[in-house]
Amino acid sequence: MMANFVETPDWSSLPRPTDDGAARHLLGQRMAAVALPATDGRTIDLAVLPGRVVIYAYPRTGLPEGPNPEGWDAIPGARGCTPQSCAFKDHYHELRALGASAVFGLSTQDTDYQREAATRLHLPFALLSDDQLRLTRAMNLPTFTVGTMTLLKRFTLIVQDGQVQRVFYPVFPPDQNAAEVVAWLAADPGRERGGT
Repeated sequence: MMANFVETPDWSSLPRPTDDGAARHLLGQRMAAVALPATDGRTIDLAVLPGRVVIYAYPRTGLPEGPNPEGWDAIPGARGCTPQSCAFKDHYHELRALGASAVFGLSTQDTDYQREAATRLHLPFALLSDDQLRLTRAMNLPTFTVGTMTLLKRFTLIVQDGQVQRVFYPVFPPDQNAAEVVAWLAADPGRERGGT
């Protein structure tokens, strides 16, 4: 059950994203050495983190009282950032027990904006900001544009010692992504057991 009573959209009424091949090149790639600000005050370089790291990318979180950009619901895969983040929160301890040394959310929103969402949603992990698009450009991450915003398409990476081991793309529905990652980690015979 989703925490904080997050309203889950009717996914059947929203356009489903298709695999446009924009993430195909990421499998096996080394993470670019880019220091990203985190909502917990740290600076994180995903290229040097040891162990298995889960990174879910999402377009943007909106403010509860604020409107989405015009036409947001018509963009395949755009809607669902809060349900996705809450699902990763709900599965966080399970992900850690299955060998994830860290879990991060990633978007192109700035850290102050992300911090509001991390606090409001009580996330037990940090959100990383690529608001300067340095990681996005270095790794040619899948993006789309809304108005003046360059936003990440929704995908999830499993990174082992700085190298992309698994790519989930496209991700739909977003609130099921964390469970898919849990299932993959549970079935992966090469995993190392993590902490709690």
